[in-house]
Amino acid sequence: MNALFEGFARVWTAVALASELKPGAPLAVQVAGTGVVLFRDKANTVRALVDRCPHRGVALSLGKVRDGCIECPFHGWRLDGTGQVCHVPWNPDAKLDTLQGVAVPARELAGQLWIYTAAGEEAPTEPSVHEALLRPGVRVSGRAIVWNTHWTRAMENMLDWPHLPFVHANTIGKNMVRQASSRMDITWEDRPWGAHTHIAIDGKAEPGSLDLRWPNQMNLHIPIPNKLLMMFVTCVPVDAQRTRMILTMARDFLTLPLFDLFFHRSNLRIANEDKAIVESSWPAEVPRPGDERSVRTDAVTLAFRKRYFAELHCSSSEAPAGPKGRLPVLG
Repeated sequence: MNALFEGFARVWTAVALASELKPGAPLAVQVAGTGVVLFRDKANTVRALVDRCPHRGVALSLGKVRDGCIECPFHGWRLDGTGQVCHVPWNPDAKLDTLQGVAVPARELAGQLWIYTAAGEEAPTEPSVHEALLRPGVRVSGRAIVWNTHWTRAMENMLDWPHLPFVHANTIGKNMVRQASSRMDITWEDRPWGAHTHIAIDGKAEPGSLDLRWPNQMNLHIPIPNKLLMMFVTCVPVDAQRTRMILTMARDFLTLPLFDLFFHRSNLRIANEDKAIVESSWPAEVPRPGDERSVRTDAVTLAFRKRYFAELHCSSSEAPAGPKGRLPVLG
């Protein structure tokens, strides 16, 4: 069978902003080396299929959305949101019930499009997001960029407290610059959805906190009196060398859309401060916890590595067998 979502199987991940899926058009994404096409059915519900037609293996995302189905650009076969072929041109006698593509569980939540990285399976859970993203009166906006690194390096960077005064001395780390010779203590608190972390410097608790929403989303709580401002970063694996970074901000002030650009620029500036440094990491994928030199303040990133190697590193999903054992074309 064809292995899908290698190293990132059976987890929920945001893969795009909802605004990227245009009405009546398919959206192609790649997740852990597997092509996926997103589209909306007649009920405007987001659907996802492995991006291969079961007929001759071409990319469905090059086709069109017609009547809530995705139409293959090669021979016009139409597939619905379950992967079932519902129309074959020139063949009114085609046995449609024997012709299927491969569906992937998909959801639309908090302004983002999510998939569960398993093909032809039902997701046993639902995606988890911070409640602030669903709160009335909160403006959520974002954009996506690509880093040339393995997703684990990008994610690890998002969880790392000690780098802030060095990489972000003029932005989110500026208040820590003069404290870098002090002692930092990091607290990790397990949560059902991942972990909550916060820090103390020389025994004094610092404002703000940082969450890991397993496996690949960081939530940063930025302290502003009487206001909500949070940064969300999802590190989506494209392949072994590329990561799609979905940068999202949530705020309960300056909520008019015209202010989105200001927050986008701020978020992008912070991400670009990290980009070249993280891309220079070798090897591209994080090594096992004992393979690099580490110290006490690396506890959070080492905990992430331990869980990654235990749960995701060698994981994969397989395409379900077609009628009489034949496989859909997924190369």
